[in-house]
Parts: sequence; structure tokens; C-alpha cells
Amino acid sequence: MSGDLAQRQAELVAALVAGGANPAGFDEARLAAARAALLRKRAGLVAAAWPLLAVDAGADWQARFAARFDGVAPYGAQREGWDLARELAAAGRLGAGARRELAAREAALHYDGRTAPRPRSRVARWWHRSRLDRSRTESRGTDG
Repeated sequence: MSGDLAQRQAELVAALVAGGANPAGFDEARLAAARAALLRKRAGLVAAAWPLLAVDAGADWQARFAARFDGVAPYGAQREGWDLARELAAAGRLGAGARRELAAREAALHYDGRTAPRPRSRVARWWHRSRLDRSRTESRGTDG
């Protein structure tokens, strides 16, 4: 009995947060409502960890987050925000504040996209910060 219960619980969790099929015996509308609520909660946690990223998206934050993470199992607000910021930056869709937020994280921490971010060495932090300072100086020179 406990193995069957554990299997049903795993199926329910997969359906709610990881894009799994809806398990038999559950109301479809209630599952959809719970799935949407959990996705909103995740978006709120990422917004708290990455405030400038969320502000950059404005009223589209929930939709932008849902478009990227609906059906993706949660793996942490810090990493989810980082992945979203990198993807938006690569697509040229990241605002100035969110770019600064991402650059500050990249300077202080190493994140390989698979494991938890970890502090950079002093030399790596210096190199990233100096690179950021150089890019700021160069962009000011072309603005005027």
C-alpha cells in the first residue's frame, strides 16, 4: 500500500510542477488551478531573488516566467533566475537594470548552468569586474 501511495504522490507532483500527465482520479480544473498557483509562487520566489529581472519584465513577468518554466521541474530561484536572465540577454531582450544584475552575479559567482553557483576566486572576481568596468567606459564613449 505505501509503495502505491508513494507512486501516486510522485505522479501528482510531476503533474503539478514537472509537466507530467494528470494522474487518474483528480479533477482536471483543480489540477490546472494548483499548477498555475505553484508557477506563480515560483515566479515570486525568482522575483525576490532577481528583483531587477522581474522589474525589467514589468507586467509581463508572470507570463515571461511561465513561458520559460511551465512544465519544468523547480531547481531553485537563484538558478532559475540566472538561466532566464542569460537566455534573455542572449536574445537581446534584457533591460539595463537586469543586465547590471546579471553582470554583478557573473562577477561574484561562477554558475555552470547545472550546479549551484559558487564564489569566484579573487582573481576571477577582479577580472570580471574590470571587464565590466571597461565595457561601461566603452559604452559611455559611444553614447556621446
